[in-house]
Amino acid sequence: MVTLTNNAVKKVEEFFANEDDAKGKSLRVGVSPGGCSGYEYAFTFDDKKDGDTSIDLPNFTVLIDPQSAPFLQGSEIDYDETATGAGFKIKNPNVKSSCGCGQSNQF
Repeated sequence: MVTLTNNAVKKVEEFFANEDDAKGKSLRVGVSPGGCSGYEYAFTFDDKKDGDTSIDLPNFTVLIDPQSAPFLQGSEIDYDETATGAGFKIKNPNVKSSCGCGQSNQF
């Protein structure tokens, strides 16, 4: 369904080790309506809910809600740090177009 690169896994593990809000939670990845193209990606720490897809990694679990799952199918989540910025990047084969700033997508 969704994969995480080694860089993304390491960064998420850092969040779980350092963020009090993350203790005992899972990483929820989803899409929500917003932005100029229609949908934005959302990352939160959360508890499992009915209908969620769970992806168990060695040190944490990724949760995806049923509404977001079709939009995220086949995606790869990476984390990149460069001199100009750092952040999670999602390679998503389901994106039909993105806004100019790259913050939202149309599926």
